[in-house]
Amino acid sequence: MQTIYSDLLCIGAGLAGERVAIEAASAGFDAVCLSIVPARRSHSSAAQGGMQAALGNCAMGEGDGPDVHFADTVKGSDWGCDQEVARLFVDTAPIVMRELAAWGVPWNRVVPGESKYFKGGKEFTKVEKKEKEGLITARAFGGTAKWRTCYTSDGTGHTVLYTMDNRAAQLGVVVHDRVEAISLIHDGTRCMGAVVRCLKTGDLRVYLAKATLIASGGFGRIYRESTNAVINDGGGHVIALDTGVVPLGNMEAVQFHPTGIVPTDILVTEGCRGDGGTLLDVNENRFMPEYEPDKAELASRDVVSRWMTVHMQKGFGVKSPYGDHLWLDIRHLGIDHIRTKLREVDEICKSFLGIDPAYQLIPVRPTQHYSMGGVRTNKDGAAYGLAGLFSAGESACWDMHGFNRLGGNSLAETVVAGNIIGKKVVDYLKGCEAIFNSKVVDAAVAKQAARITALRNRSNGSESAYAVREAMFDAIMKGAGIFRNEKDLTECVETLQALHERAGRVGLKSNGVGPNPELTLALKIQGMVKLALCVAYGALKRTESRGSHTREDFPERNDRDWLNRTLATWPEGASLPELSYEAATKVFEIPPGDRGYGGGKIISA
Repeated sequence: MQTIYSDLLCIGAGLAGERVAIEAASAGFDAVCLSIVPARRSHSSAAQGGMQAALGNCAMGEGDGPDVHFADTVKGSDWGCDQEVARLFVDTAPIVMRELAAWGVPWNRVVPGESKYFKGGKEFTKVEKKEKEGLITARAFGGTAKWRTCYTSDGTGHTVLYTMDNRAAQLGVVVHDRVEAISLIHDGTRCMGAVVRCLKTGDLRVYLAKATLIASGGFGRIYRESTNAVINDGGGHVIALDTGVVPLGNMEAVQFHPTGIVPTDILVTEGCRGDGGTLLDVNENRFMPEYEPDKAELASRDVVSRWMTVHMQKGFGVKSPYGDHLWLDIRHLGIDHIRTKLREVDEICKSFLGIDPAYQLIPVRPTQHYSMGGVRTNKDGAAYGLAGLFSAGESACWDMHGFNRLGGNSLAETVVAGNIIGKKVVDYLKGCEAIFNSKVVDAAVAKQAARITALRNRSNGSESAYAVREAMFDAIMKGAGIFRNEKDLTECVETLQALHERAGRVGLKSNGVGPNPELTLALKIQGMVKLALCVAYGALKRTESRGSHTREDFPERNDRDWLNRTLATWPEGASLPELSYEAATKVFEIPPGDRGYGGGKIISA
């Protein structure tokens, strides 16, 4: 069996994984990134709208700074974030955006003269100062006091990832693609690397490293209706949870994006609304100002998604064979703007809907989009429970997002956290001695080989991984969607517990040899059900509404009892996660208060 050694093993080769690897390689350490797909096909490339950083260059960003960005982030999190981490993020973001420019990211720039803007659906002009000509500009995003979302048209993730991958190649970072980590190698106290399956041959490999990083993205594909790529099924979360000692944080905090297109659920960027797009109902009336007079379409995503759902429940949705939806209108932005600054939206609408958004309305509905929850780490990115294990990006609960993240903050987090955590990984590597226990390694490989053999040997009468997944979709879409309540969550948890047992009896109808997608799903389906249980059980136990977690039976935000973070671990042989709680933040720069949008009552601490 092939064994590969390195100083740093990054499970994931998207923006977060490659950025940490770049920091390690810059310090002279060997870094290997693993990826299910070629690195430039990582889901980071699908991000459209931009990255938040308080540069204050554009006319509508004047007066911005890290303190304003910090306040927006804390309010956006509904006071669920770690404020010390949020402060690190906002202070570092402007530096990293300029660093990316130096590496070659073609940011949109300030053009002097009178520029056209839309606010509240109305057109107006603002003078861009000549002395700021050529500096990185920004667009509006929801929940922000200033325009600070740096962008490259609506293909920001694409351009930044290609630039990052070039930089990684220059520094000698090695990327092994079409492979998947199926287990961490650890002795209960220290992580030594991972057991990895080659998706082309089906063979197992061992990767041993002084430090291991989980940067595998989100787990949105435990939901049927999601903007996430098919590779975002929580593989990194599963292998962390399977250790029994590494907790996942705030798994009940799941964000639904207001504008997934119908019926494919592909994302169209918040930049559409930031640039002046509006939401219309079945009568083509703009309705968001009725619910949010100040922010309208640019309230935070959790708020807009809730009001869209409420409006459809009132009977104002557009009927379709795929369920009710609403309309996104960007026609008034003009053909030049749409063909340039929203060109990916233009292409998506033409390719997947057969419509021209310059002249036609876009059918949209709230769709699962982002996981605030993830592998719980400290502010240095070090995972709880295992020395030598780190996490960054959407796979991590770092935790700057709390119970709702602002648009543009997560894409920025990949590179900003990558910068900060990468430096901490380097510090760890400088003081680390590598001792790999061969018995532990051999046992980890033998366990995974036995799992594969058992799956191949189960045929007639065994459970289907695909059937279990479909039943999981049904359960979590009904019980742990935008609105939640005790009855539906209890039913969801009970259903998922039964599915967890069924998933343990999954077998293969195929032979499981070589590049076999049935085996790939079968190996992780029980873990995916565990993640769904972490979401649903955490949501059942959290008897309040905070950010994206909305309980119809507990509509108040309860700072008295629930100003905390959920930690979920999975003991061996358990049928439910074990939940514990820690304070949301140790440092309060901004004490809990009203967000200024979204309404709702607050039970004070």
